[in-house]
Amino acid sequence: MTTTRLGPVRRPMLVALLGALTLALAACTGGTTPPTTSTPSTSTVALPPTVDPSKQPVPTPTVPSVWPLTGMPVTGTAANRPALAVKIENTAEARPQEGLNEADLVWENIVEFDVSRFNAVFQSQVPGEIGPIRSVRPMDMPESAPLHGLFAYSGGQPGILALAQSSGEQNFSFDSGNSAFYRIKARPAPHNVYSHPADIWAQADPSRVAPKPWFQFGRSAAQASAMVAGTPTNVLSFKLSAYAHPSWTWDATSGTWLRFEGPAKAMTQTSGAAESQIHAVNVLTIVASHPNTQFRAQNNAPVPTYTLVNASGDGVLASGGKTIPVKWSKGAQDAPMVVTLADGTPAVFAPGNTWIEMVPKETGSYTVG
Repeated sequence: MTTTRLGPVRRPMLVALLGALTLALAACTGGTTPPTTSTPSTSTVALPPTVDPSKQPVPTPTVPSVWPLTGMPVTGTAANRPALAVKIENTAEARPQEGLNEADLVWENIVEFDVSRFNAVFQSQVPGEIGPIRSVRPMDMPESAPLHGLFAYSGGQPGILALAQSSGEQNFSFDSGNSAFYRIKARPAPHNVYSHPADIWAQADPSRVAPKPWFQFGRSAAQASAMVAGTPTNVLSFKLSAYAHPSWTWDATSGTWLRFEGPAKAMTQTSGAAESQIHAVNVLTIVASHPNTQFRAQNNAPVPTYTLVNASGDGVLASGGKTIPVKWSKGAQDAPMVVTLADGTPAVFAPGNTWIEMVPKETGSYTVG
C-alpha cells in the first residue's frame, strides 16, 4: 500500500479553514457570534482638585455710577440727561430765587452796574420751577459751553445772542416765544420770568447727552484736597463789586457752606416749599481778569466779561470747613476749566454741589478766615 504524504499543514491555513467552518455552521443554525468582551483597565483617572469655597477669587467690586457734575451716586433713571444752564437774577427784587439749592454748579458773575448774576447748571436734580430768569451775558458761554447741553435765558442783545447761538449749546429763550417760559404774577417785570425745567428738557435734541465730568471728586468728603491738606476755615468773604458782598460760613451740622448776602441769609425756594438757606458742599474761588466788552447796556454802560479762554490764574477751593490754594486754567471755549493744586495734580472736590465765585482780578477781593 502506497502512502502519499501531503506534507505538514500550515497553521494560518488551518485557522482560516476553521473560521470558514464556523461561519457556515452559524449560517445554517441562525446563530450569532457573541460579542467580544474586554478586560476593564485598571489605570487611575486623575480628577480635578476641589476648591475650598473660602478661597474663591475675590470678585471685582462694582463702582457705582455718579453724577458727572457732583460726584454723587446716581439715583433714578435719568443719568444721561443733558445739563441745563439757566441765567438767574440776583438783585434784591429777585430774592428769594427758585431752585438754586437743586443746582449742581452755580457761577456768580459781575455784570454791568456792578450787579451779580448767576449761571446755574442743573443735571442731577429737576426742580419744579426755576427763576427769575434774565438775559444772556458774554461770560456765560465760556462757562457753560463745555457742557454741550442746554442754555436757557430770557433774551439778550443781538450781538450777545449771536455768541450764545454759536456756542454749541441748544438755546432756549423767553423772548423767542418758547412755551417753557412764563411770567408769574407775584413779581413785577422784568423780575418775573420763570420756567418749569422739565418743559425745557422735553425739547432737548436727541444728540444732547450728559456732560463729561469736569472736576475730580473723592469717594467721600474726607478725600477732598482741602480736607487732606487744607487750612481750617470758618468764613469766606467776597467783595465782587461795590454792591456784591456775598459770604459763606461753614456749618458743621449740615456739612455745608451757608451763603449770606451781606449780613442777611441768602434764601431760596424749592418748588414752592418753605424757604431754605442757600448751601454748597464746595465753594471754588476763581480770580480772573474782568474787562469790558464792546457791548453796551442802558445809559451806554459797558458790559463786562471774564477772560477765561486760553487763560489761567489763582484760586481757593473750600470743602469740609477747610480751604486750599489752587490754580485754574482753560483752553478753548468748549473746554472745561482745569483746577489743580500747587504741584499740578488735580484738585479733589468733595461729592456734592459747587458754587464758583468769579472774583474780578482788577477790582475784587476775598478773605479766608
